Amino acid sequence: MDDTVALRESPAASPVARLSRVAKRASQDGADSVESAVPKRAARRTGKKPRAVAAPAVSRSAAEAAAKGKTTYPFTTDQGRAANMRGNRRSDTKPELALRTALHAMGYRYRKDLRLDLPLRRVRPDIAFTRRKVAVFVDGCFWHACPEHGSKPKNNEWYWSPKLAKNVERDRAADAALAQAGWTVVRLWEHVPLSDAVALVISAVGEPRRPPPS
Repeated sequence: MDDTVALRESPAASPVARLSRVAKRASQDGADSVESAVPKRAARRTGKKPRAVAAPAVSRSAAEAAAKGKTTYPFTTDQGRAANMRGNRRSDTKPELALRTALHAMGYRYRKDLRLDLPLRRVRPDIAFTRRKVAVFVDGCFWHACPEHGSKPKNNEWYWSPKLAKNVERDRAADAALAQAGWTVVRLWEHVPLSDAVALVISAVGEPRRPPPS
């Protein structure tokens, strides 16, 4: 019984004592902290290198914004998901390219991604017919909250819900600014068939000023 009590009270058998020994060895090895010393000691015993922790994969602009305190960004360690998000384009999306190609083949001429400094705000239509003052937007279903195909991510809902709502508010503000400046606004969802999208644009723009090339 006495031996058992002595063993339990021994500093060498207590977690505090073990932590103290690790801390002492960390100071001798030049480690920055006890946590950094533990993998080093384990590596010496097993002969294996400590496992590196993957750094969050974020875009440069998001990291800079977070560093300045402008936004709280949901960093992800999923490299595939991070690559997909970085691959999203603000302009020259596939539906937009298909619409522009079809309109150009019919003889229409336009400006793409043109910045319009309007009295109320600055707006960038995807396609702008400047002489006829028609602004065309090809909106992505996710980013602009399509009521038919839009979806809200289940992860980081605290971030995505207000962000998508802000996108919708910006769209309505852009529409109002264009209308106030005398522009006609045509908004198309990316899921709209190309033939229907072309017909909607033609109904707003009218016939092309030049015949299509033969």
